[in-house]
Amino acid sequence: MEKGTIQIHFLGAAGTVTGSKYLLDTGDRKVLIDCGLFQGIKELRLKNWEYPPVNVNDIDAILLTHGHLDHVGYLPRLVKQGFKGPIYGTYPTLDIARIILNDSAKIQEQEAERANKEGYSKHNPAKPLYNLKDVEKTIPRFKGLPPGQWMPLLKNVKARFQYNGHILGATYIELDMQGKRFVFSGDIGRTNDLLLYPPIKPKRADVVFMESTYGGRFHSEEKEAIPLIEKLVNETISRGGSLFIPSFSVERAQLMMLILYRLLKEDKIPRVGMVMDSPMGVDVLELFYRTRDWHKLSEEECDAMCSHFTIVSSFYETMQLRDDGKPKIVIAGSGMLTGGRMLNYLETQAQNPNNTLLFIGYQAEGTRGRKILEGERELKVYGKTVPFKMEVVEIEGLSAHADHRELLDWLSDINEKPERIFIVHGEKEGAEALKQGIEETYGWNSEIPTLYNIEEINIK
Repeated sequence: MEKGTIQIHFLGAAGTVTGSKYLLDTGDRKVLIDCGLFQGIKELRLKNWEYPPVNVNDIDAILLTHGHLDHVGYLPRLVKQGFKGPIYGTYPTLDIARIILNDSAKIQEQEAERANKEGYSKHNPAKPLYNLKDVEKTIPRFKGLPPGQWMPLLKNVKARFQYNGHILGATYIELDMQGKRFVFSGDIGRTNDLLLYPPIKPKRADVVFMESTYGGRFHSEEKEAIPLIEKLVNETISRGGSLFIPSFSVERAQLMMLILYRLLKEDKIPRVGMVMDSPMGVDVLELFYRTRDWHKLSEEECDAMCSHFTIVSSFYETMQLRDDGKPKIVIAGSGMLTGGRMLNYLETQAQNPNNTLLFIGYQAEGTRGRKILEGERELKVYGKTVPFKMEVVEIEGLSAHADHRELLDWLSDINEKPERIFIVHGEKEGAEALKQGIEETYGWNSEIPTLYNIEEINIK
């Protein structure tokens, strides 16, 4: 690379909504922003098994915007490949990353074991991408940083984490490197969220990496979604069915618990069993108590909410609950049906037309959730195909992601036109819609990079 330039390597979430990884290389300093797992279509998932097109040993540090799997899930693999530097994030982000990585490793180990036992994998033997021992080697590299404060990381490199809503601990990252300010949006939260505060907006940016998950799409307000949930619960229970809610275990699961608890408290839904089945979700509930500055939920309401739910952690209890036949409401991972406890319920419950499957978050291309939303009526679970006859409902107003209007508004406080804007973390249609929206609103040009693309920023 030429002197006086910074190279940007788009190692993930470029032309796709998953696998966030952006490497900034000055020649003698290399910083990776996010280290996410590819999910969704097989072509992308296979890339998790490939060595990245950069020298992992040369990366000096990793900074994390937040703790979701598509932003942290590749960390154990990268450590296994030779990364030896520190991994920075806010304290809640690192707590969530620890929870999610351990859960991810357990699921991979269990699925590999089941595949080998039942013989449905074409790999012999089936192996996990990484295991719990790999996670154990990763966690000691975590270094927590407070939000809102500039922190020196390397020579001529400093960073600041700024509150961004979305989930507990989530931030956007400002990185000052060689006199340029790089702003990585991470995943931007909602302006009016029942649990989280509005995102802080950046004031200055030379180069922006802008997420576009919901580019071109508009959410209703969360409060508008609550009557829809009330109606859905009552209709499903009245016909003798159960409501199943695949949910991301961090924050969205807790939001659904809060909404259902408040509806129950106001006698707007029947008193049926309510289940939160997620080992991760249990850990995140505990995290809510320790992170009062990051969210709006009081300790008293959190206690009351939890008292109305059966909080499941053991797999044995999951297997009992899925077969008992009683109408109930179940919140379980994963949010896009890529794995997790919800698949155990659907293995036996998907054929019952009285049941309802409610999607409350984004469904990436190639995931089971996306396929069901698009009308697929067969579900492949643990090597077998199950007929799918449940009612399917999607409520977008409960997404943890900013919509098109909120994405554009997030840029509104930047005082001077950025030199470059890269539209990332979105599928083609969303990225192009946001690109057009930025041009129409601000008169700024932006670019949509492709996976493994390399761009150069002049710092002379």
